[in-house]
Amino acid sequence: MSDSLLRRKTIVPEQQEGHGLARTLSWPHLIALGVGAIVGTGILTLIGVGADKAGPAVILSFAVAGLICACAALAYAEMATMIPASGSAYTYSYVVIGELIAWIVGWSLILEYSLVVSAVAVGWSGYAAPLLQAWAGVPMALMQGPELGGIVNLPAIAIIAIVAGMLLYGTRESATVNAILVVVKIIALAVFVALALPAFDAANLEPFSPYGFAKHMAPDGVERGVMAAAAIIFFAFYGFDAIATAAEETKNPDRDLKIGIVGSMVICVLIYVAVAVAAVGAISYSRFANSPEPLALILRELGQPGAAKYLALSAVIALPTVILAFFFGQSRIFFTMARDGLLPSGLAKLSARGTPVRITIFTAIVVAILAGFIPLDELAALANAGTLAAFTAVSVCMLVMRRRAPDAPRTFRTPMPWVVGGIAVLGCIYLFLSLPAKTQIWFGIWNVAGLGVYFAYARRNAIAD
Repeated sequence: MSDSLLRRKTIVPEQQEGHGLARTLSWPHLIALGVGAIVGTGILTLIGVGADKAGPAVILSFAVAGLICACAALAYAEMATMIPASGSAYTYSYVVIGELIAWIVGWSLILEYSLVVSAVAVGWSGYAAPLLQAWAGVPMALMQGPELGGIVNLPAIAIIAIVAGMLLYGTRESATVNAILVVVKIIALAVFVALALPAFDAANLEPFSPYGFAKHMAPDGVERGVMAAAAIIFFAFYGFDAIATAAEETKNPDRDLKIGIVGSMVICVLIYVAVAVAAVGAISYSRFANSPEPLALILRELGQPGAAKYLALSAVIALPTVILAFFFGQSRIFFTMARDGLLPSGLAKLSARGTPVRITIFTAIVVAILAGFIPLDELAALANAGTLAAFTAVSVCMLVMRRRAPDAPRTFRTPMPWVVGGIAVLGCIYLFLSLPAKTQIWFGIWNVAGLGVYFAYARRNAIAD
């Protein structure tokens, strides 16, 4: 390889003996992995945050975020079938654009996945802690981080350890458990829609957009608007990119990747629109805005306490699917960057079952520390910033390859690529600009630190083709 900052990588995973991941996944596993990652804390909690920022127009916020994500998903599907290797947006950027951009994208994905895994683990702990205190007498000081007056959040650390153990045991086995839990989650949301939709009252949609479309600072000091809500709700849609990280472990990537990515997005957009319409139509948005459990609250307001408890219990049982999907993606990004020499190559060692043992253990330690001790409320939006950077890069890669190699084999071709790619790129940039200013600053600081690591270590240790 040259010394250029934009040197490109040729991906031939099979040429590295002992460094090829086992191919054990088929398209049902991939759809379940995508739905497991997408349908989670986002729809269960962020609909309340979005309603606070946009009013009933949170329905439009879901549609905008869903459209942008759907366009990015189409770009992902094309790139995943052209470059069926582990690493997702990082790998595509390395092959198409060059090493420096690939490093920035990979560094952003590390940020995204780490924060999502840690935040969901803390959220899961919030549901589990009262049960553990009542049933086992565990003191709250051992189930809350220092920011809440506790010592350490042990349930969050424990669920991360359990998910790590599943991934160490085997990708196919953990994907099968994930598929079962995804069904539990979908049934719970279907019950919500079935009970809330008959209570739909058009009067609850008036005024539809009390805070306007663009992000702006409201008189109460809160950033509001349809796009301000969409920039946060965006968290509820991504997760399909975890499918692309599984490319090397897919039995038939040409067929299965496109089915998994597009299929999971279609399913989730339909679910989200149905849930959003049912929620906003059932009661006034002001009654569940910013609630930590908006869907359960709505069911209680409708006189369905039993269904509310069922929904909450389903969340406790099924939220680990989100942790599993993003933990999987995080470990595979780490693995691929280590295999390329940008991170210590010893981390890329595989077990006899074909799973990256060292990187999974290392990832578990990092995200467990975050979940156990670090307050994540102000940093959680950083996950969105990292994802938007990755989605933009993948969409640009798809457009570059359409220009550079228009006749290259593509088992999936994005329809109207320049329109779809343009919506994805411009939409992601607009969403990034709609994030809180503090989030944008922290994202810049993270990437400045990342560039320091790149020039100090990664650039001189990159493995040549």
